[in-house]
Amino acid sequence: MLKTALIIGSVLLGIVVTFGISSKKKISHDRDEVLGFIKENPDKAAITLIGNGKLIANYNSNRLQPLASTVKIIIAIEYAEQAANGTLNPDELVPLAELETYYAKNTDGHAHPSWLTYAKKDILDDKISIRNIAKGMILFSSNANTEWLQHKLGLKNINKRMVTLGIEDHSEIYYLVSSLFVGKEEFPKLKGKALQKALESIPLKAYVSVTEIVHEKLLSDASYINDYGDLSMPIQRIWSNNLTASTTSEYAKLMKKFNSKTYFKANVQSLLDEVMEGLMQSPGNQENLKHAGTKGGSTSFVLTKAFYATDKKGNTIELALFLNDLTPSEAQGLGIGLNDFLIGILFDDTFLSSVGDTLKAQ
Repeated sequence: MLKTALIIGSVLLGIVVTFGISSKKKISHDRDEVLGFIKENPDKAAITLIGNGKLIANYNSNRLQPLASTVKIIIAIEYAEQAANGTLNPDELVPLAELETYYAKNTDGHAHPSWLTYAKKDILDDKISIRNIAKGMILFSSNANTEWLQHKLGLKNINKRMVTLGIEDHSEIYYLVSSLFVGKEEFPKLKGKALQKALESIPLKAYVSVTEIVHEKLLSDASYINDYGDLSMPIQRIWSNNLTASTTSEYAKLMKKFNSKTYFKANVQSLLDEVMEGLMQSPGNQENLKHAGTKGGSTSFVLTKAFYATDKKGNTIELALFLNDLTPSEAQGLGIGLNDFLIGILFDDTFLSSVGDTLKAQ
């Protein structure tokens, strides 16, 4: 299998809401502990792992689970398709103020400010290209960039894209940042358990409709985004549970499309590589790999990862791993251990066999 000195992670895992997290102890996990957790918690874990076209692990692979920021892969595909067909110009400059419209401070693990620092050289007169906005959505997982792109590309177009991709098991993609404000918008006078009960009673379709209302308010009222209302941990859990969901089976198949380099048209593929393959900026990865790409996501209760790679000998790996209903300390610890888990899959054949034996393909 892949024999590389791979640098795995994106800069950030994805959606991180930090309100109310009070964990005093960091719990670290190595690859064996991550594997053990997956096996011992079938109600929380799902994985699909493919190596050289062979299904190695297929564990709860058809169960819908929240995607967190891994859903941004679909948005990246729609961006690349529209940029390739001329619907939008990827080099169009966008005022940073437009992105700030959707920046909810302290809710993204410092993703957006980190991206702005990284992209400083590409900012001209307080403007930046759509091309760089898309990169920031994937590499740094900026939620502000994500919502801006959702608006620019059109949610209907993004959701229709899943049909053309052949994705069937996937819930609706809706405005991401706006979803943080559903409680404030729909139940402005409620807090605590009363708000929790009210939010739990909203059908998902109605919940999504509220995010559309919030999105319009963010556009028209610059002060709206400064007040989140109640975002205590129980409220965050409801938010996390309502995030767009899919299956590891669907996302592993999607990773195969990326990895093949033949599914998308050449001009679309080129744009996707630019956005998805930040891993290939590493000289070590360039030396050992033909290509590799990844996107992960996390909340205080969710950890997800989609990954693909092909080495210089043509060996291929596609992976989708979704963990849900975690405690905050589990999410933190597993997030630390996930890098070691992926490295083990990629260049330790003994560990790869262990994963296959432990999570036998069904």
